[in-house]
Amino acid sequence: MSVIPKPFQEYKAKAPFRSERNRVLSQWRGIDLEPQEVARKNTGRTPSQIMPAILSKFRMDKRQSEAEIVNVWNESIDPQITAHAQPTGLNKGTLFVTVDSSPWLDEIVRYRRKEILTRLQHSFGKELVVKISFRLG
Repeated sequence: MSVIPKPFQEYKAKAPFRSERNRVLSQWRGIDLEPQEVARKNTGRTPSQIMPAILSKFRMDKRQSEAEIVNVWNESIDPQITAHAQPTGLNKGTLFVTVDSSPWLDEIVRYRRKEILTRLQHSFGKELVVKISFRLG
């Protein structure tokens, strides 16, 4: 059985050591440098760890889907309709479209709504665009 000197027992009880080397160095120096070593430790994160949080904070996935909807709208919908109606927002599955005049609003709502909804759902899936709301603007 080995005998541990009294000063070392008191010092060991005061601060936890990570390794035997750190324990011996702290005893030899008479000071515990572990807090400084922990403070100097590199706690930086890589961009791949940071970017998902940033993108979700700025709602980039929502903005990207809205930009894609505008592109698909201009490509797959009749040019006469796109000249008078443009998507302005997407909220909880409802696509909001602003129409520039009452006659075109009436035409789209009565005769073209189902066709437009079907084309958008075919492009994006039924979960993203559930219904369309047309507004005069």
